[in-house]
Amino acid sequence: MKRILCLAILLVVAAVSAAAQRGGEAPPAAAPSGPGYPAWAYAITPPPPPGAARPPAPPEDTTSVHHIPGTTRGFTVAQIADLRGPADWFPEDHPVMPSIVAVGRQPMVRSCSYCHYPNGKGRSSNGGVAGLPVAYILQTLDDFKNGLRKPGDPRKVNVNQMIAFAKNMTPEEMRDAAEYFASVPWTQWVRVVEARMVPKTDAEGSIFFKAPGGGMEPIGMRIIETPEDDEQTEPLRNPRSGFIAYVPPGSVKKGEALVTTGGNGKTVACTICHGTDLRGLGPVPGIAGRSPSYLARQMYDIQVGSRHGEWSGLMKPVVAKLTNEDFVNITAYVSSRPMPPAPGSRLQTAAVR
Repeated sequence: MKRILCLAILLVVAAVSAAAQRGGEAPPAAAPSGPGYPAWAYAITPPPPPGAARPPAPPEDTTSVHHIPGTTRGFTVAQIADLRGPADWFPEDHPVMPSIVAVGRQPMVRSCSYCHYPNGKGRSSNGGVAGLPVAYILQTLDDFKNGLRKPGDPRKVNVNQMIAFAKNMTPEEMRDAAEYFASVPWTQWVRVVEARMVPKTDAEGSIFFKAPGGGMEPIGMRIIETPEDDEQTEPLRNPRSGFIAYVPPGSVKKGEALVTTGGNGKTVACTICHGTDLRGLGPVPGIAGRSPSYLARQMYDIQVGSRHGEWSGLMKPVVAKLTNEDFVNITAYVSSRPMPPAPGSRLQTAAVR
């Protein structure tokens, strides 16, 4: 079922791109190249081979009511994926959502809770915004609105969507969203595991889901961040079911040296600005225990100049010399830092094994 939903999204994106080309606009940008590009962090869904057509999606079951552990609530797939206000499985896990978060302002601004979840945890494909400083969230929205924050890989559809949403949000809506998500504590969402072999995966909707045929493959120099339970993530969008990040053996230890000391001039110690526990200082965001894919995308985006807002200037010299291997090691360590477990979550304090 998750593949049906992802396919529908891809078809919409393809239609929009085709319409833009017919209107005389430039064709979609190609993938970035070079040894520093962390393709694993973007998880862009590959296009079909030239001349190949995607098979039509089978009819979607829109009437069956689905359930998940820990709640008596039930929703249909259409209710779960409603862009105007998606299903809220656990309203007891978060404060009352302001209107812009719960339902958005249609059709110009989608509900924040659709992509970021009502608890602000989100997925590896977007940003986990729970527990971030109000000032940082507002600065981020302003950067999107003013063209100062774009994706390092132009094919990252949801970043381009955020730019459009930010341009249409009022200052009051921005503050309501920022204050809401800042009030929700960030708790454990990613479990980091060192492994030489990892499950085979397919990128769909900028998320790595387990390949239908199963099997294992070498991890190489990348991080594979995948749902703990594919079905709970898509289509059920369970906000208590997090992610597992497979990282190369030894990467956490290597990342610790870069994060805490700067690696003999390779970079600047992250702890200087983000705090000794990496949970943030003042308006500087916390990075401990967050998505390694998201963190790597932000470092690469800053490195290539796609992000150049107020805070990005401070990060520019920090990321200037970093390679893909550095991105892997740094984010493996940062994401492995323990955080409190989420209410009802199956995730325990992150452990590297």
